[in-house]
Order: sequence, then structure tokens, then C-alpha cells
Amino acid sequence: MAAPTFRKEERIVSNRLIETLFEKGDSHALAAYPLRMVYQQTTCCQGCAPVQILISVPKKRFKHAVDRNRVKRQIREAYRQHKQILDGIISEDKLLLIAFIWLSDRHCPTQEVERRVVSLLQRIAKKA
Repeated sequence: MAAPTFRKEERIVSNRLIETLFEKGDSHALAAYPLRMVYQQTTCCQGCAPVQILISVPKKRFKHAVDRNRVKRQIREAYRQHKQILDGIISEDKLLLIAFIWLSDRHCPTQEVERRVVSLLQRIAKKA
């Protein structure tokens, strides 16, 4: 089996999709401190990945970019290693948008971040 990857197609880069995720009333939120996850299923666009994610670490929490980047790297790696949890739960004509938002103003060990990401992904898989 090939190593899991995280391609550019799996990132939410469209402002329209970001607005859809945060401004519409049909999105859902889950929390596993220090992470909060907002997710929504929407119709699929042509040629995009079935699951797209956004990672946000507010400047209010970490003033230095180095610290924000470290947390984003931890979340991205945890998602990359465990994204297969979501395989098969999304129908072909749907798109799952996920936003990970960091809530704490402290760093967490990588294993703890990974445990929280897995917990959130499993909770989505059960609901879908």
C-alpha cells in the first residue's frame, strides 16, 4: 500500500467554499480540546477531492508565525496519516468540507494532537 499523501486538491482554497462552510446554517461543529472542527457536506465540484480541509491557527493564540506553523504542521500530519477513516462514507456526488480550528494558546505534544484529530474524524464517520 502506498504511503498516505496530502495533495493540494485536498485543501480548501476557494473563498466560495470557505463562505459556504462558515456562513450557511447547515454546517456542524465538533470539539476535542484543543481542536474544534466545523464540517459540512455539499455538492461536489468537477475534479476536486471528496474531502477538503482547512487548518486555522489564530494569531490571537500564537503571536509568532513559527508557533502557528508548527501547530498547523502537527494537524496536517495527523490528518494525512488517518484520513482513511473517512474513506467510503462520502458518496460520489458529495464533497465534505472540514475546517480544523486551534483553540488553545499552548502547544500540545504531537501524539495528543493526533489522538484528537483521530477522535474527530471517527465522530464524523459515525454520523455520516
